[in-house]
Amino acid sequence: MLLAHRVAWLLLRGPITAGMELDHTCRNRACVNPAHLEPVTHAENMRRASEAQTTCKRGHAYTPETTVIDRHGHRSCRICRRRAQHAYEARKATA
Repeated sequence: MLLAHRVAWLLLRGPITAGMELDHTCRNRACVNPAHLEPVTHAENMRRASEAQTTCKRGHAYTPETTVIDRHGHRSCRICRRRAQHAYEARKATA
């Protein structure tokens, strides 16, 4: 069983090089247009996906002022981290 975008790629472009995966350059995972697909490493695919995300899950914009990048290169929202820290401190104070 194969995913539709992989079948489209295999039929029109040929095999996918070992160690590579198809990145939807249009960012639409339902797209099967081979012109919108590019074989890249998993790390590159994850980097591109992260860059395409412009807000955190609570809707705060990722800007230099509101973004924290940890030592592993993971990005998080400074506003959400601050709120979580305040909630944690409030729970600790009442315990």
